[in-house]
Amino acid sequence: MSSLILHAEPLAQAVTLTNAELVVTLVDGRVLSTPLVWFPRLLNASTDARQHFELLGNGEGIHWPDVDEDISVAGLLAGNPSVEYR
Repeated sequence: MSSLILHAEPLAQAVTLTNAELVVTLVDGRVLSTPLVWFPRLLNASTDARQHFELLGNGEGIHWPDVDEDISVAGLLAGNPSVEYR
């Protein structure tokens, strides 16, 4: 008996930031929520700077040009905070 293994790359569809969380909705319907404290640049950014982001590629990552922050969706799924958090 064989098993079907899908190797689909996780892709972001939508991004929401609160004062405490980064919430990323994936195209497959999953919703990732991580503490904003994991990303000090975003945590300390203004509300306007947090809302000014762009999806990279087809949604493989998220870029905030005003605070020079890049986060990969695969990194979020792996539970990796920013190196600045450590």
